[in-house]
Amino acid sequence: MSDPYKVLGLKETATDAEIKAAYYDAVRKYHPDQYRDNPLSDLAEEKLKEINEAYDTIQRMRKEGSGNAGQAYTAESAWRASSGSGIYASVRARINSGDIAGAEAMLNGIPERNAEWYYLMGTVYRMKGWHEEAERCFAKSYGMNPDNSEYARAYNESASRAGYYTTTSTRNSSGPGACSCLSNLCLADCCCECMGGDLIPCC
Repeated sequence: MSDPYKVLGLKETATDAEIKAAYYDAVRKYHPDQYRDNPLSDLAEEKLKEINEAYDTIQRMRKEGSGNAGQAYTAESAWRASSGSGIYASVRARINSGDIAGAEAMLNGIPERNAEWYYLMGTVYRMKGWHEEAERCFAKSYGMNPDNSEYARAYNESASRAGYYTTTSTRNSSGPGACSCLSNLCLADCCCECMGGDLIPCC
């Protein structure tokens, strides 16, 4: 194969951290999940294979040269490691720009669903008006990471809103207001019968 450093866009003097970062970026760019139903999927798969080979070669060369064991990363593990920042940042950018469909599509393409995933999907559902689904996602994200103030705030707001809707619905269907309305209708009907059909206001 060609120079593995060039495949990753690096020089031989690159540090281990720079190599790992370049590998993560390349995997995120060419991962199959990014090319579903795309005519370029075969080319992306070949490119990803070349990237993996280049990274493995560099790791092997450095291990043999220094005697320090390098950590081996697969494409999937690199995707998981990188998705926490790059992919979710892109999802947030789409949400902020109002591209809800694009954000939802990106989230559905992420294989690992962590607290951030559920929080962002809850945000998408909320913006679509799907409040019950949003509440479930916010509850999941909060349960997975209760120390995150953003997740906690979203969960508390959705839970209180759901309680409001339930109370309002119950009050409108079976509360005192409904009974009062029914009583007024019955009284009006009696007035009509007693007065020969002419309705006399009761109040």
